[in-house]
Amino acid sequence: MRDHYRITITSYSGAKHYTVTQLMRRYMAGVGIFLGTCFLGGFLAILFLSSRLGTLNAEVVSLQQYQTTIKAENDALLAQQQSLQDTIDEKMVALSVMSDELGSIETMIGLTPDPDAGLYQRLDTASQTASEKHLMLSTIPSGYPLSDAHVTSRYGMRNHPVLGKMALHGGADLRAAIGTPVHATADGVVELAGTSSGYGQMIKLSHNFGFVTVFGHLSKLSVTSGDYVRQGDLIGYTGNTGLSSAPHLHYEVRHLHRRLAPGPFMEWSWENYDVLFSREEQIKWDSLAKTLRKQTAVPERRWSQLAPRLPATSS
Repeated sequence: MRDHYRITITSYSGAKHYTVTQLMRRYMAGVGIFLGTCFLGGFLAILFLSSRLGTLNAEVVSLQQYQTTIKAENDALLAQQQSLQDTIDEKMVALSVMSDELGSIETMIGLTPDPDAGLYQRLDTASQTASEKHLMLSTIPSGYPLSDAHVTSRYGMRNHPVLGKMALHGGADLRAAIGTPVHATADGVVELAGTSSGYGQMIKLSHNFGFVTVFGHLSKLSVTSGDYVRQGDLIGYTGNTGLSSAPHLHYEVRHLHRRLAPGPFMEWSWENYDVLFSREEQIKWDSLAKTLRKQTAVPERRWSQLAPRLPATSS
């Protein structure tokens, strides 16, 4: 058996001879088989990937259709929720008006509330007269400290914008340009009006029943320590002092040295009277309501007791 082959290539310039051994021939055959195998494997891989790509495209289309369906259902649920919320708001306003009317009737005819009634009933029906509600709304922080308020950061844990670490945000941040008027949210006395390293220029108001409000990052103070203020009085102007990354008002509500979420207090109003009692459960509203009832009743009782004792004047 021959172990080599001679290949002759003839051209115009002459003939050239090449010798191919058996080993080289096998090597070339192996390379050819390897290349053919790679080509066939690549072709099969392309076919598989093309098929897989078609399947994935079909799945993407199906997911997009499912997403569209979910979005439509979500929009419908949001619209239904808004409709229900509007209905609830209307009922709450009607209930508040009816409660005020019943409170006036109760006072006129001398009825006393049922002491065994639940807290929600005592605070939402005829057990609270209009004068009691007015006293609560004026002596306990209620409403927004800014005329046009927009909350940018709520009460709770957050990444501090200046310190860059997680910390408890003990109040609410209200967006406002520098120089926006700030108003007291309840009757009280100015406990502190000055500068703090964290709050910048700040005001701390002390109110009845253990409540305190704090106003931070102010640019200008309109009150001094010891001043008495009424709800709605101008106390200062917003700024960007202290540990603040942008102009805003930092507003806190505290009770017995404990920070509370300001949201329910800011939303609390005559028309939305029950929101505070249902969302802020750390305060003993039952005991506070009884105290307010006594305060509104005592002046009238004392006057009725003292009036007969007044000496008659001679003409």
